[in-house]
Amino acid sequence: MEGDARLGSLLPSIRVPPPGPASRAMAERLARVESRNVTYVSDEWPVFWDAAEGTNVRDVDANVYIDLTSAFGVALLGHSSALARAAIMRQARLLIHGMGDIHPPAAKVATMERLGALMPWAQSRCVLSSTGSEAVETALKTAHLATGRPGVLAFEGGYHGLTAGSLSVTERAHFRAPFTRRTYAGVGFVPFPGRNGTAVDESLQLAKDFLRSGAPNGDPIGAVIVEPVQARGGVRIPPVGFMAELGELTREAGALLVADEIMTGLGRCGGVLASHRVGLVPDIVCLGKALGGGMPISACVGRADVMDAWPMSGGEAIHTSTFLGHPLACAVAVDFLDLLASGGVCDEVEAEGTRLLEIFSDDTAAIDGVRAIRGMGLLIGIELEHRTHERSGWGAEIAREALRQGLITLPAGDEGNVLELTPPLGLTNEQMAFTGRTLAGAITRVMEPAGRGA
Repeated sequence: MEGDARLGSLLPSIRVPPPGPASRAMAERLARVESRNVTYVSDEWPVFWDAAEGTNVRDVDANVYIDLTSAFGVALLGHSSALARAAIMRQARLLIHGMGDIHPPAAKVATMERLGALMPWAQSRCVLSSTGSEAVETALKTAHLATGRPGVLAFEGGYHGLTAGSLSVTERAHFRAPFTRRTYAGVGFVPFPGRNGTAVDESLQLAKDFLRSGAPNGDPIGAVIVEPVQARGGVRIPPVGFMAELGELTREAGALLVADEIMTGLGRCGGVLASHRVGLVPDIVCLGKALGGGMPISACVGRADVMDAWPMSGGEAIHTSTFLGHPLACAVAVDFLDLLASGGVCDEVEAEGTRLLEIFSDDTAAIDGVRAIRGMGLLIGIELEHRTHERSGWGAEIAREALRQGLITLPAGDEGNVLELTPPLGLTNEQMAFTGRTLAGAITRVMEPAGRGA
């Protein structure tokens, strides 16, 4: 990359304390043009990105960071990966935009063929879109058409998006409260096992009750939507056997099981689908994030017999969008899916994730405030003790402290008491060691007894 040939595997280089003057100036410009709800701005947040490659991000003040978020889990192969750049350049010479549901680009067909080959069904059907929320919307509509039942069973702590349909199955009150009257009321929420001490049997019994009696508004349940691992909910991994039993209950009730694998799928958790790793057998899968390597693309893929509940198009689709099957995004997806099919990516994710778990466990072993470290592949959570007298947990403060040391992280969990780490593949041994030491130092400084205020 121009001006920084090695950007991609560097240790952090903080030239001015972030956010620096250029980021602050950019924040002032942003405030004049963007809705004030979108980007959180304070004296300590955010930094504005100027360039990114591999595991590194450079901000507008020329500070270099290690990105432990992959930009919301997207850059699994690293920022500006060689695969993505080559696919975009190749496709851009041919076709930049098509007519997805009228005169489709060829790349759209290739993408869905590759997706189908990786799914667990003999035959599948697919609907492409641009965002994870759209994939969830498609899945919920599909289940309604296939079962004739509009009700949905979802899980507390789950995150499925913020559009009208996906918001209805996203449980967090912070997102839902302003739009309660616009949110579908036919959703029953069950505690995810382990969340707030909920036992597996209790969670399954509550699910069974909803499946038998219907949603709170009386609508019969036609879909159960669940993340194989709750990501934004605090990297919660289900106990062994839970997902298999949930699947049995769902099938017995005649409902369909929707796996939201937008974050967990396509290699992030060390498998093509995290569902396979936790014993979940879905009827419909929602995918996104890593699929486009930075290009906006998502997919709802399901068993052919389920997806065929959609009526045959008579020339006017009842669910479509302008950028459906966008050629540039599809070109990246095709190359990524070919690489994923080779098996090497999942093996590398598993090896790197195991190593990081070891490092984080060793470096934080002596810190009293760390309650647990858990992960699957390159989806890792560091759970911190709860704050009893504060509105939010320690995660946001630690993320700000880590940023000052050159690490980009995100808080997760209902109270922000989990550090969620979704790094790209390709962290060097030196970067991993630095990350472990630096995160441990940031946690210690923020949570030292004199500053706990609990």
